[in-house]
Amino acid sequence: MKPKGVLVVGSITADVTAFSRRLPRRGETILGDDVTLVLGGKGANQAVAAARGGAPTWLAGCVGKDPFSEIVLAGLHSYGVASTEIRTVDNRTGVAHIRVDASGENDIVITPLANSDLSVDMVDESIRAVRDRASVLLLQLEIRTEVACHAAEAGAKAGLTVVLDPAPAQSLPDRVWPYVSVVTPNESEATALTGVEVVDLESAERAAAWFLDRGVRHALITLGAAGALSVTPEQTRHFPAYPVNPVDTTAAGDAFTGSLGAALAGGLDTATAIRRGMAAGALATTRPGASPSLPGREAVDELINQHAVAE
Repeated sequence: MKPKGVLVVGSITADVTAFSRRLPRRGETILGDDVTLVLGGKGANQAVAAARGGAPTWLAGCVGKDPFSEIVLAGLHSYGVASTEIRTVDNRTGVAHIRVDASGENDIVITPLANSDLSVDMVDESIRAVRDRASVLLLQLEIRTEVACHAAEAGAKAGLTVVLDPAPAQSLPDRVWPYVSVVTPNESEATALTGVEVVDLESAERAAAWFLDRGVRHALITLGAAGALSVTPEQTRHFPAYPVNPVDTTAAGDAFTGSLGAALAGGLDTATAIRRGMAAGALATTRPGASPSLPGREAVDELINQHAVAE
């Protein structure tokens, strides 16, 4: 029987988020309305999303020797993410400084710190440790590029379905793309990687072709309120968005990818997995913060059942 677990290789940060009516202009100081300190990092967020989506989930990453490590490890434990593959290193835990305005838009400065200590040897050890229990590997680009690329290759060779969320967007060597089963960029990431300015479904399809030409089997481009475009060599399909009232978009992409990964690991068909990812991403925008906004399986079920989206 195919294993149903998810291994996430990626970043772990303490997210310090300031909320204000608007974002300050350059050199300006404004008064905020609230501040939070919670577990974050794209790796941790996707691990939480996968675990909340019902998949046994492991996270391979690094934390430092400081009070922030206690916060992030406690957060991961509370959401049911296994911490056996998390290493404590002689560094400080990564930090993300996030600013969110009243419309839900945000900007983010990430300081990787301990995340930069994740090594290819650590990745190999983690893949060996869970390969008999996991079938999906989730990756992002908040760790060193060479480590992420190695993880894609090692995961694919171990028989895992490799899902890459290429964020923050950065150039990757062509040799890595054939190891990627599914790539999940948003419009800006797809634009940065492919050189095709993604503004609608037609341009998204051209950008998707760039990934397929390089060996990716499935390009899944998220388009915010315009939904998502799924492109494989066999089929192109548009998935409309689930309507919600956004408050904070911080972890929407992580909710999408984590829930998608959990659904794929659970043996669901690709279209159903995409719908679950989209519902999770939509729900994540309705609550402030990163990990606290990631929805559980029941909430995703409810949103899907409420909105029979015509396709």
